[in-house]
Amino acid sequence: MPANKKYLTNSKVQRIAKFVTGFLGGYLVAMSFYLAIGAWVNTVNVMITSTFTAFLLWVVLFIGAYLGESIWKVLGGYLLITCLFLAIMYAGTNM
Repeated sequence: MPANKKYLTNSKVQRIAKFVTGFLGGYLVAMSFYLAIGAWVNTVNVMITSTFTAFLLWVVLFIGAYLGESIWKVLGGYLLITCLFLAIMYAGTNM
């Protein structure tokens, strides 16, 4: 059964923006999350754990970019969360 046309995105720019936001934004959020954790606890254990779980987190964030109504809200959220994690990492390395 084909998808209902009213739910599909007609704009190619919107499709490309969702893909790039999901791909790069999801990667930045996932990696900054593990860097923030690594600044506060044993870095070796976090990096070993992140090799297995960062991919799962990235996939969830990649799909999340397609579920949002506005790509700008998703992109802003991903950038805000990345900056928050980087601030936590910065605070953990300078203490």
